[in-house]
Amino acid sequence: MNEYKEKILRICNENSKNTLMETLQIEYVDVGENFLVGKMPVTPKVHQPDGVLHGGAMVALAESVGSAASYIFLNAQEFFVRGIEISANHVKSIKEGDVFAKAVLMHKGRTTQVWDIKITDKDDKLISLCKLTTLALPKK
Repeated sequence: MNEYKEKILRICNENSKNTLMETLQIEYVDVGENFLVGKMPVTPKVHQPDGVLHGGAMVALAESVGSAASYIFLNAQEFFVRGIEISANHVKSIKEGDVFAKAVLMHKGRTTQVWDIKITDKDDKLISLCKLTTLALPKK
């Protein structure tokens, strides 16, 4: 399982080159049976003007991790995955360090998937709670 896990993480990280994920320095760090975890550093590059992590950067992290998870848990050879709705409740601010987004599959339908994504700090304190709905479109 460990070799398989490392392969999935390597592929996810390689697919991030020259994308928003690379710009935000998102790194995929853990994967399991029904979840994927990404990490993003909190630096001035992702701050809002008053020096805390920008809510938009958190939403970008959540959608990136949830969408990547959809590709892992669906047959990416047969489907395109698109995010169709995301909601976020930002409950705590953070100025520095790393944040971790854990996307857990809540519903896996034939066409839609629902992901619960918790963004936490290094001490596992909740920063933001997000819900992402993705759509699987068949490749033709």
